[in-house]
Amino acid sequence: MLQQERVAGERRVRSVALINKLVEARTEMLTVYGQLASKRPLTDNPAVPPLLQRFCQTLVDYTAHAHFQLYRHFAENRERRGAILEVVEDMYPRILDSTQVILDFNDKYDCEDHCELVTTLGEDLSKLGEMMADRIELEDRLIAAFTQGR
Repeated sequence: MLQQERVAGERRVRSVALINKLVEARTEMLTVYGQLASKRPLTDNPAVPPLLQRFCQTLVDYTAHAHFQLYRHFAENRERRGAILEVVEDMYPRILDSTQVILDFNDKYDCEDHCELVTTLGEDLSKLGEMMADRIELEDRLIAAFTQGR
C-alpha cells in the first residue's frame, strides 16, 4: 500500500511539473503576442519582423511543449485519475485542431529576416488570439482538474 501511494505521489509531482512548464511557456508566448499586437501598423513597422519571428518561436515552443510533454503523458496512458482523463478526452480533439491553426500561422509567418509582411497579419493575429483564448480555457480546465486533486 505504501509503495502504491509513493508511486501515485511521484506521478502527481511529475504532472504538476508538466503543468508548471506549460504555464511558463504559455505566459511567455502571450507576453510576446501582446508586444506584437501593440505594434501598429504591423506592415510598415521595422520593429515588427524581428518581434514576429520571436513570437513564432515562442508560439511553437509553447505548442511543442504542450503537445509533446503534457498531452503525450495522456496519449501514453500514464494518467490514472478518471476525472482528469474525462477532461482530456473531451478537450484533446479541440486542442489538436488548435495546434493545426498554430502550425499554419507559423508556416505563414515564420520566415526569419526575409519575410514580406502581408496585409493580413493583423487579421491573422486577431484570429489566432481568439483561438488561443479558447485553447487556454481548455487547458485551464485540465489544470483545474489536476490542482483539485481529482
